[in-house]
Amino acid sequence: MLKPEYNPDVLSCIANLSSDEVFTPPLVVNKILDLFPDNLWADKNTRFLDPSCKSGVFLREIAKRLLVGLEKTIPDQQTRINHIFTNQLYGLAITELTSLLSRRSVYCSKTANGKYSVCSNFKDSQGNIRFKRTEHTWENGRCRLCGASEASYARGEELEAHAYEFIHTEYPEGVFKMKFDVIIGNPPYQMGSDGGTRDIPIYNKFVEQAKKLNPRFLCMIIPSRWMASGLGLTEFRRTMLEDRRIRKLVDYERMDDVFPGVDFEGGVCFFLWERDNKGDCAVTTIGGDEEVGPVARNLNEYDIFVRDSRALEILRKILRAGEASITEILSVDKEFGWTSNFDGFHDKQKPNDIALHYNRKGKRLIGWINRKDITKSLDLIDTWKVMVPAAYGERGTRPAMVLGPSFITSSPSVCTQTYLFFYIGSQQEAESLNSYLHTRFFRFLVSLRKITQHATRSTYTWVPQQAWDRTWTDETLQNKYGLTKDDITFIESRIRPLEARDE
Repeated sequence: MLKPEYNPDVLSCIANLSSDEVFTPPLVVNKILDLFPDNLWADKNTRFLDPSCKSGVFLREIAKRLLVGLEKTIPDQQTRINHIFTNQLYGLAITELTSLLSRRSVYCSKTANGKYSVCSNFKDSQGNIRFKRTEHTWENGRCRLCGASEASYARGEELEAHAYEFIHTEYPEGVFKMKFDVIIGNPPYQMGSDGGTRDIPIYNKFVEQAKKLNPRFLCMIIPSRWMASGLGLTEFRRTMLEDRRIRKLVDYERMDDVFPGVDFEGGVCFFLWERDNKGDCAVTTIGGDEEVGPVARNLNEYDIFVRDSRALEILRKILRAGEASITEILSVDKEFGWTSNFDGFHDKQKPNDIALHYNRKGKRLIGWINRKDITKSLDLIDTWKVMVPAAYGERGTRPAMVLGPSFITSSPSVCTQTYLFFYIGSQQEAESLNSYLHTRFFRFLVSLRKITQHATRSTYTWVPQQAWDRTWTDETLQNKYGLTKDDITFIESRIRPLEARDE
């Protein structure tokens, strides 16, 4: 039974409406607001914009802080409320429904000029939290501004277009026709794909659009996958890592630590961008009950961001050896041209057939295909291979396996997109290579670049090649690279050993 004085915040209890309407808990919002300088809440001229209102929680919590901070400057409470809501707080809702919800939580009325609105100065129903239906701009089957599929999102007015106003204009400064000091929010994360297996990220477009407005501060909570991967995010990642105005970054390895009940591979982060303040970034990493930081970091040390600062010195030690990357003997995606659902093979071997390795419903299987029907990467057919699944998800489990079980295939052999493979000249070398894949050392280096379930070829960039004439063990590798007891303990806390049942 709840204690009599317990008064739950409805915005902590409300369920998400859809995949793009993931509401931010008030507790998290206040952690984000704590990143800002305290004097911001005592400035009556500061303007705030949430370009992706869902529940209105950001504007509501900002209003609470301004009500306290401006008490001396504007002593009368109603005058203070009217000033804050009419002159300082602005929002763009992502749907008509969330505009009503946002106004209800901010103004205490779904209409800004309603009888029960706490602000008495609004003349219209929307106030400063508005929703304007916007349409996509279709070019060659996709929206030119957000990348949405015309086949999926070209729909009548009776359905939501999901063409968010803030990112569906080339001139965001014209949305409210004013400058903003602070842009803050939790934007929609992705749009559905057009039949492919991966959705299109759009949170990056909200960040990029906000930067065009050149506010004093920019703060958004977005998926952490931008740090190392993400469809079409290469340029966004580069600009984020190079941007010395990102002064604070809080990274959660598991998304459900921030959004309970939301299962999203790769975790989530929020950052503070300061227009007039450049330097290293104070990075805090949170995994379960463990919090590391803040640690001053140069985000642009490598082409991707290493999330845990404790892993950096280990990585540096290994890279200082200057050895060739194992990617030099690693296949590319769809090396033989076949997707994972390819079925152009047969079950029984015929003359001149090649073994084709594929997966169905989690089972590793072998089919057969005639050599003349293989038209791509012919030079790799007659190699020994160590195959590894291209995708393996654990949702932030720790310690982790990182990769699915690897296995050796004899020459000749091919595979579908389900697998990447390392190619080598003999069975002895393949066995040596496979022993390397089984080490924690190998999988730890992969984990630094693997932020989602997909492990592309570039994910293996930091794994050095070895001599393929022995069985590799963690102890041998630890000695070779001079890893300390602390290094070893840290790796073992992140990566679990492979057991027979894992293979």
